[in-house]
Amino acid sequence: MKPKLEEIEKFSRNIIELVDKDNIGYIDAITEYCESIGLEVELAAKLITPFIISKISEEARKNNLLERVPVLPI
Repeated sequence: MKPKLEEIEKFSRNIIELVDKDNIGYIDAITEYCESIGLEVELAAKLITPFIISKISEEARKNNLLERVPVLPI
């Protein structure tokens, strides 16, 4: 079952709010939010927006969890 746009937007807003309010990473915010509402983390994967995916990738590279990709100067 594909999530509705409203569900995706609400999830995204809540995650961004948690990151800003609690000063935590996106992965931690998703985990915390899922626990607080009783949502399986695997199901949350369908709600993650491209913006949040990019933030998670950025966070993972910063913490050396992903290989760094060379970036050309703009």
